[in-house]
Amino acid sequence: MSSSAPRMVNNYKRTSSPRSPTNSGELFTPAHEENVRFIHDTWQCVLRDIRSPQSSERKDRGPQEYVEKNPNPNLNSFTPVDLSDLKKRNTQDSKKS
Repeated sequence: MSSSAPRMVNNYKRTSSPRSPTNSGELFTPAHEENVRFIHDTWQCVLRDIRSPQSSERKDRGPQEYVEKNPNPNLNSFTPVDLSDLKKRNTQDSKKS
């Protein structure tokens, strides 16, 4: 069964690096930290590839930005949430109480 729909192919390699210290006092396993680092680093590579001037030359290869053809009108007022900021505010609020 073959599909003609484009799909994302990950050509990025995992690398190990030393554990980063946590400022919030949360404890994460080394595997969790490695996975988070891998996702972050890979996403940064994807963003760089999308923004590079050569990306328009190779639309059939590499990452492609998804754009909704028929946007949902219910999402017109949607505002993205900065999760890092939200976490900081929640942490500060819990320290005050």
